[in-house]
Amino acid sequence: MEDFDFYPQKPDLLESKQKSSLSLTVFSLVLFVLVFVLFFGSDEINFIVYLMGVLIVHELGHFVAMKYFKYENVRMLFVPLMGAFVQGKKNNFSQKQSFLVILAGPLPGVIIGGIIMWYGSFFHTDWMLPFGALFILLNLINLVPLDPLDGGQMLKLFATRNHEMFLMVFAFISSVAIIAVGFYIPHYGYLLIIFGFFMGFRVRALQKQYQMHKELKQVNVDYATSYNLLSNKDYAKIKEVIIKNTPQLQKYIDHLSEDQTDPLIASQVNSVLIAPLERDASVFFKFMILFSWIGSFLIPIGLYFVLDWPWIWSVFYM
Repeated sequence: MEDFDFYPQKPDLLESKQKSSLSLTVFSLVLFVLVFVLFFGSDEINFIVYLMGVLIVHELGHFVAMKYFKYENVRMLFVPLMGAFVQGKKNNFSQKQSFLVILAGPLPGVIIGGIIMWYGSFFHTDWMLPFGALFILLNLINLVPLDPLDGGQMLKLFATRNHEMFLMVFAFISSVAIIAVGFYIPHYGYLLIIFGFFMGFRVRALQKQYQMHKELKQVNVDYATSYNLLSNKDYAKIKEVIIKNTPQLQKYIDHLSEDQTDPLIASQVNSVLIAPLERDASVFFKFMILFSWIGSFLIPIGLYFVLDWPWIWSVFYM
């Protein structure tokens, strides 16, 4: 009764239903290739083809897993000089499903890379060796526990609670680590440096969100919920905190009508909310995920003892 008596009805959240667009995926893929050719020249076309194959297989793993677990608005996009990603949303996330979605990208990639290298070595098929090696290398890098790589997302899921301070510090350390690695990589290390600096902006966003969540805790607002379940009272308090921490937003909405303001504020409130995570992964399931994670790094070691490495290295250095 109190919620309805003293607080106005929260506005409806207007969300565009974006369907999985094949044309947008193809466009981003073509743009990705064109930018690579522009930067590195047509002489590297073999490497670009190998890279596209690795990225497509990796992202398809995430894509299929998200579709299987009924994520909404699932899309695959390629970012020039950066890589690719699959995005999707859910009102309630399952820890178990999230583990599988994350691992569905790099784990099959490492296994496929190992198979390609074994086949190429057994039948002395030269082009398969660098292709398989790239499969393994890029997917193993993605499993390194740094944010926003798949390994970093896995590490977050293993946390028993959502410690926002830890996530913020973790993102900052990841940003610094990626920049540092970029300085030691010849030729194209500057791409990592640029990526690391972009991640720095994300750290700032996490810091702002952490501050708002801290204030919301002090007024007993449960922000770990969906917009539909948010009470009018909590909506009003979140709106107040957002405007307090974003003075420029208040100046902007002062020039808008109520019909224009409501959708904007509703979107801002929704961005502060954290989708609930159901911690349904058993200890045994987590152990199997951890075993698969570590096991991925052991595959190259196994290949070292199985394959004819002297001949393989002679192919790479021809």
